[in-house]
Amino acid sequence: MSSEMNSNSAATETGSAHIRTDFRTRDVVNQAIAAIPTLGLQKAAEFLSAMNVPPEVAIRALAYPVKRKH
Repeated sequence: MSSEMNSNSAATETGSAHIRTDFRTRDVVNQAIAAIPTLGLQKAAEFLSAMNVPPEVAIRALAYPVKRKH
């Protein structure tokens, strides 16, 4: 965790790209996206809601995949 904090502060100081800190949400969103071909978009959205992913994140990830943060 300490190295994550150091990486984030270094990125802020240098103005480099965003460094993800919420790995749980990333993993949940990745699971939902992977399930779309099998379960469909509606079920993927319901899964994200049940997993407490913020609605704006879920919408961006499912409806606008090119805007996803990697």
